[in-house]
Amino acid sequence: MNTIGHFINGQLSTEASRSQKVFNPATGESNSAVAIASPKTVLDAIAAAENAFPAWRDTPVIKRARVMFKFKELLEKNADKICELIGLEHGKICHDAAGELQRGIENVEYACGAPEFLKGEFSKNVGPNIDSWSEFQPLGVVAGITPFNFPVMVPLWMFPMAIVCGNCFILKPSERDPSSTLYIAQLLKEAGLPDGVFNLVNGDKVAVDTLLNDQRIQAVSFVGSTPIAEYIYKTATAAGKRCQALGGAKNHAIIMSDADVDNVVNSLLGAAFGSSGERCMALSVAVAVGDEIADTVIAKLQNEISKLKFGHYADKNNDFGPVITAEHKAKVIGFIDSAEQQGAKIVVDGRQASVGDYQNGFFVGPTLIDQVTPNMHSYQQEIFGPVLQIMRVETMQQAMDLIDNHEYGNGTCIYTRDGEAARYFSDHIKVGMVGINVPLPVPVAYHSFGGWKRSLFGDLYAYGPDGVRFYTRRKTITQRWPSANIRENKQFAMPTLN
Repeated sequence: MNTIGHFINGQLSTEASRSQKVFNPATGESNSAVAIASPKTVLDAIAAAENAFPAWRDTPVIKRARVMFKFKELLEKNADKICELIGLEHGKICHDAAGELQRGIENVEYACGAPEFLKGEFSKNVGPNIDSWSEFQPLGVVAGITPFNFPVMVPLWMFPMAIVCGNCFILKPSERDPSSTLYIAQLLKEAGLPDGVFNLVNGDKVAVDTLLNDQRIQAVSFVGSTPIAEYIYKTATAAGKRCQALGGAKNHAIIMSDADVDNVVNSLLGAAFGSSGERCMALSVAVAVGDEIADTVIAKLQNEISKLKFGHYADKNNDFGPVITAEHKAKVIGFIDSAEQQGAKIVVDGRQASVGDYQNGFFVGPTLIDQVTPNMHSYQQEIFGPVLQIMRVETMQQAMDLIDNHEYGNGTCIYTRDGEAARYFSDHIKVGMVGINVPLPVPVAYHSFGGWKRSLFGDLYAYGPDGVRFYTRRKTITQRWPSANIRENKQFAMPTLN
């Protein structure tokens, strides 16, 4: 059985006191195992990063940016290999994996602009012959902990920005699908990144806790479920670290009576079932304003869902693939069971999904549930599977109240042709990322990604301008050069410009 290891100080390592099987979700088979890092392995990675930091910090920013330019080129050159690895261990269909990679590459492109966004600010003569300027300096050694659902894109939200800002980085990716992440780590070295600047350790909670409690780690970025995000935020900040922890989501779409139903149905299909619903921005709840629009949308959805294809990642004709593990499949089916038991109507049932030659795969078929109410377990929790729930209300305000009252506030959208309604919605909804006729309002790389309420712990969003702020700290310098021929008087009052 192949062993997937770590990447420390520019070298691959399979050191492990424990290992864990890695499965192909489409077949249910395992041909490899991931090495689970011991505390010593994590400490070795931290030491390598700490040793590399002084030289990397002092490397001119244009040279750091050139590494990112080369890295971008290598990601594009090796795109097919990266997408294959994503599919093999995640189950994501090849075209979906290509989209994930492209969104990650866009963050590398943004990082290439470091010579511009790290310039700081300068003011001449803020006082008599006094100049003042600010600059953005790196923090030191920083860490990222990333989820299984985007094994390439989410790490690319983090380490390119951290590295180009002059930090050294330690990544702890998901142990469920580690190969694609390990592969891009090796591409970083090929791009010319000095050894020790980027390190990767595969592991579980032991590795995470070692990172959180080591005083050499200055900042931690996390993406995953809310309970873990809250734990990481509290643990990291208690240890004096800067932390951004992105948690769970329950993303709603409001469907107004004037919406273009055909467009709504087409966009809901992709937003709800794409990547088997294993996206933190997946639209899992559609709130129809009025029974008439609800019935119309459900009828069309039911017809279109019957045409969806799901199966093996290598077949580009498939719309989505399996969920990540057998345990997660059981969890998703459990949510569907609970909705039915609590009185919801299962319009399309994906619990008995079957895929030809892949009977042992972790497949859940597209599922559509109507008559969902706020007290239901399936509504309160994040399902993270190919399940779309329909709720019915009488007014737009009732729909907004539903969204505002949910503990999560990651993403939302409204389908309407009414500009006044759209503006009111975007101005007043208590959610961090809002779409107007856009079902997955994921910000582009030169904006920033993050939700509200219990979808985000910390003050700064991921990537974009907030990423620059998170991975740097501002230093402001005020300078003057007094004349050697003029003796200055003592001054005890607060200096002013008067």
